[in-house]
Amino acid sequence: MARNSSVQEDNKSLVQASFDNWRRGTGSPFDLLAPNAEWTIVGSSPLSDTYRSKNEFLDNVIYPFNARMATPLVPWVRGIYADGDMVVILFDGEATAMDGVPYRNTYTWYFHIRETKVVKAIAFFDTRVFDDFWMRVKPQEWSSRRPIEEALRFI
Repeated sequence: MARNSSVQEDNKSLVQASFDNWRRGTGSPFDLLAPNAEWTIVGSSPLSDTYRSKNEFLDNVIYPFNARMATPLVPWVRGIYADGDMVVILFDGEATAMDGVPYRNTYTWYFHIRETKVVKAIAFFDTRVFDDFWMRVKPQEWSSRRPIEEALRFI
């Protein structure tokens, strides 16, 4: 039991630190993704799918998301909960889209962590808000060849 409690606390601290970095603009939870991590977006959004690698997820979701933003998304964590190797994060995110309209959404992410890396993630959020933003705002030119640090400063 003590070992499980230690793993839970270590994983929770790891995720908390990644969100703290995100808020400060010095990193993000995406830094925790293993190269072969699966990321599932639940729902009926055009982006609802399971992405089979970190690069596939970043290229198809994160970079195009950032290319629609005028300001970085800032997370406001409501709670981080751990049970074994699963960490659940409930947070609000806020930014300004390229068209000047505020973007606000509430997210719940489930991270399955193995040896300090997220190997599987499941994401829930208000897809109606997201879809409106995604369809309304056309992305600026964004290349996956840009440094990841530059791209992730918007996340």
